[in-house]
Amino acid sequence: MSDIYLTNSLTRKKEKFEPINPPNVEMYACGPTVYDYAHIGHMRRYVGDDVLKKTLGLNGFKVKHVMNITDVGHLTSDADTGEDKIEKSARKTGKSAWDIAKFFENQFFASTDELNIKRPDIVCRATDHIKEQIELIEKLEKNGYTYKTEDGMYFDTAKLPEYGKLTRGKEGIRAGARIDVAGKKNPTDFALWKFSPKKSKRQMEWESPWGRGFPGWHIECSAMSMKYLGETFDIHTGGVDHIAIHHTNEIAQSEGATGEDPVKYWIHHEFLQVDGQKMAKSVGNTYTVEDVVKKGLNPLALRYLFLTAHYKDPLNFTWEALSSAGIALNKLREQLRVLKGEKERTALSQEKDKKRAGFREEFMLAINDDLNTAKGLAVLWEMLKSNLPSNDKYDLVLYFDEVFGLGLKEASSAKLEIPVEVLNLVEEREELRKEGKWQEADNLRMKIEKFGFRVEDVADGPKVKAAR
Repeated sequence: MSDIYLTNSLTRKKEKFEPINPPNVEMYACGPTVYDYAHIGHMRRYVGDDVLKKTLGLNGFKVKHVMNITDVGHLTSDADTGEDKIEKSARKTGKSAWDIAKFFENQFFASTDELNIKRPDIVCRATDHIKEQIELIEKLEKNGYTYKTEDGMYFDTAKLPEYGKLTRGKEGIRAGARIDVAGKKNPTDFALWKFSPKKSKRQMEWESPWGRGFPGWHIECSAMSMKYLGETFDIHTGGVDHIAIHHTNEIAQSEGATGEDPVKYWIHHEFLQVDGQKMAKSVGNTYTVEDVVKKGLNPLALRYLFLTAHYKDPLNFTWEALSSAGIALNKLREQLRVLKGEKERTALSQEKDKKRAGFREEFMLAINDDLNTAKGLAVLWEMLKSNLPSNDKYDLVLYFDEVFGLGLKEASSAKLEIPVEVLNLVEEREELRKEGKWQEADNLRMKIEKFGFRVEDVADGPKVKAAR
């Protein structure tokens, strides 16, 4: 195996991956805030985490993967103001905050299952770990990092000399959208515990040494990562939007409590754009995996699309791009079915044996170079065009798919999935052929091929297959 290299957001360099306690790897992922539907932009990030985990596994590491569920404390403003997102959703729908959180957690995992994302070893909810969060705040209080205002307990960022190192220091943070809140000593200070409003009752609130209320957004990740992975662990993942505030504050809390760097490698995934624009409800482009299914497309085509770009590069989603990804996936699955059907194994010459090993090595070099899935896919298609025997191609595809996660082994035994739109075109074409309208029928044949399928006209009727 080749060495693994990952881009560490903390050092802003690509570094050789060396876990703290090999072959064990401890990995914490920021999970969803379960107040609304998880969309395909979220899913790009979790596919990226899955690729990372699968790459580590293929290299012989044993990964312990922990992910949180934010079901309390994430306010509508990153400046510790506004309403709790889950309480707001509950008020809007007339449901309880607990029901809202459970519903959207289930929707999130249904989406990850559709994309063949392996679930974490441990899923921890903020509301199940209030005790741990209070204990961590008490430790920070003892170490002199906290102060009290009229609306909560805050972390004093001025007390931590290296606060903001994930974003090149405090000045980089202040250039953002942080604002002063009444009683805060510094614009970058953040809430550890928020007091419940005096004139209204929250659905989610708990007693604490400082008063009845609820935890701030950031404290949950520090408390739960420490509980399940210890004070220092190998990898922490998240989206690039977590860098400036959430992960910066996680580092501050953990260092304030332990005096140690909590994480060795910080991995951040870039945004997904839609039709060249930022994904936003106001634009109406926050598509979900369910929307993909409703259009008759395979969700794994979305996963394939994500693999075509590096996780640190922006990716533009369009329905045309997703359709093209679906065509490529169908071609791949059909080729694999053909390869599986060719039973006889041809003895490899020494030259071809070296060639097979060369493809395997080329793939590992690509995927171990900061998870370069786009290059890995290029190796896959190059290998399929080679003169390697069918069985060896089949074995290599399944080996590569241990990282890609496209479910190709199951697909090689499954019936070809043909969209309803394609079946309708085949039926319409057959009627035109019966009427002798050959040119119109041929136009539909070409249209079918644009969907990634081909039609074979045989005695008992047309047969639809994946395009070669």
